[in-house]
Amino acid sequence: MYFKQFFDEKLAQYAYMVGCQANGTAVVIDPMRDIDQYIDHAAKQGLTITAAVDTHIHADYISGLREFAERGVKVYASDEGDKDWKYEWLIGSDYDYEFMTDGDEFKIGNITIKAWHTPGHTPEHLSYFITDGAAADEPMGVATGDFVFVGDVGRPDLLESAAGQLDVMEPSARTLFGTVEQFKKLPEYMQVWPGHGAGSACGKALGAIPETTVGYELRYNSSIKSATSEDSFVDFILEGQPEPPLYFARMKRDNKIGPALIGGLPSVNRLNLNQISKLADKENAVVLDTRELNDFASGHIPGSLLSPLNKQFNTVAGSYITEDEDIYLVVEEHQLEETVRDLYRIGLDHVKGFITARDLLLYKEQDGAMDTLELVRFDVVEDLGTEEQVLDVRKASEYKENHIDGAINSAHTRLLANIDDLPKNKKLYVHCMTGGRSAVAAAFLKKKGFEVALIDDNFTEYMKNVPAS
Repeated sequence: MYFKQFFDEKLAQYAYMVGCQANGTAVVIDPMRDIDQYIDHAAKQGLTITAAVDTHIHADYISGLREFAERGVKVYASDEGDKDWKYEWLIGSDYDYEFMTDGDEFKIGNITIKAWHTPGHTPEHLSYFITDGAAADEPMGVATGDFVFVGDVGRPDLLESAAGQLDVMEPSARTLFGTVEQFKKLPEYMQVWPGHGAGSACGKALGAIPETTVGYELRYNSSIKSATSEDSFVDFILEGQPEPPLYFARMKRDNKIGPALIGGLPSVNRLNLNQISKLADKENAVVLDTRELNDFASGHIPGSLLSPLNKQFNTVAGSYITEDEDIYLVVEEHQLEETVRDLYRIGLDHVKGFITARDLLLYKEQDGAMDTLELVRFDVVEDLGTEEQVLDVRKASEYKENHIDGAINSAHTRLLANIDDLPKNKKLYVHCMTGGRSAVAAAFLKKKGFEVALIDDNFTEYMKNVPAS
């Protein structure tokens, strides 16, 4: 059996290729939208991808299942859950597909893939047992998708907090408890191949180790260990979950009704100086600046968003840019494909042009319109007037633990949804823990017409010197 784990650092997402070397075929589990990476890898191993399967309707990225179906690959998807949790784009289509329910299986050469219904994170969620028939008649491992991670389990609140369904958070948590009880019955030697690692918003305490075993998780997974009773598990699993990025609801929708087919990554042209001068006035368009904070703060195209190319890039872009907006990038040419690919993975397809930092400098030298971002330290909050307001863009759980007196809170990933709740008539002093989240938040708020200053400082160090109230 051939086995390969693929990892996307920004989305902390794992996909898997399982192949039968005897007949040269392979299946991909939980593929991302840019399926060329899997096809190229399979070819290098002398394998042909003949099947692709999703564990569930994903919320954090566009699935590659439809792209595989378009290329004639047979795709497998869950038929569990009620009518609201079906792969609508497959039903009645001409694609080669098969819907799976608990206990169903299919084969790739000598490899058997068997579905196991594991609801709780979502109603339709399936995990897949993998058996290498050339060596054994029992599964060696299970691809758990967003059910069990290293050190955590999939959050059951997303149907309510991200997808907008009312009063389903606690029932989903109770369903998840029942699924965890079934997990406890698995052989301890069985390997666990999760759908996400550390950094994903699909849980609250995911580990960075790429795989685990049932036995290890029974001993050390805090969420599973909390399941001493149904009520204790529900209380533990719902406490402290981070606010989901705003784009999660859109991903759920698109993966359900069918992701757009645009023929691969968009082709993006470099803009000339005349075109740059018109960017700030373009309707339904956004300039996404990927430079670091200090460069952005000292000079950027008016109305630009900031999102450096770090692990938070997809989350920030997906939370601040809507699917119908045209996107113009400030990015170095050698990073262009990476940036476009990241946006493509979350369904932001309308990338229309790019410029480099050098282009921006030339534009500035020719008296092109530029804007700056005000940077301050935490001591500024000690003398604020009535027309000034501290905005804390950390998670609600962080704010609850400790915050500046009088500060209001909105997680940086939810600002677009909460924009009408912020005071328009006050200058906002925006902060997080060390300045990363607040930097992108301040740029976004400035684009939306707020008067802002970024507190580019260390919150923990500042609060050490603040007297307890």
